[in-house]
Amino acid sequence: MKEIKDFIKYEFIGAKVEVINSKNKHIIGLYGTIIDETKNTFKIETENGIKVVPKRGNTFIFYFKDYWILVDGSIITERPWERIKKKVRKII
Repeated sequence: MKEIKDFIKYEFIGAKVEVINSKNKHIIGLYGTIIDETKNTFKIETENGIKVVPKRGNTFIFYFKDYWILVDGSIITERPWERIKKKVRKII
């Protein structure tokens, strides 16, 4: 269970991800592999090409090992090296 709690601190590049809720209805259901990350966006490689998706305002499912992890994008709007210091208080 500790590895799930520490998931927020991991590198997201290479992770499988799906957008399950968004203010932009056109990206709901978008699925692919994260190929780059900035403070505010993910660059996701999908079957239809590369899409840049904002973190804030979106809810993601990350497929990690044998788990799927639901993450509100607003809690990960930091650079990867800044997330290492972040403390997670609650797991959904």
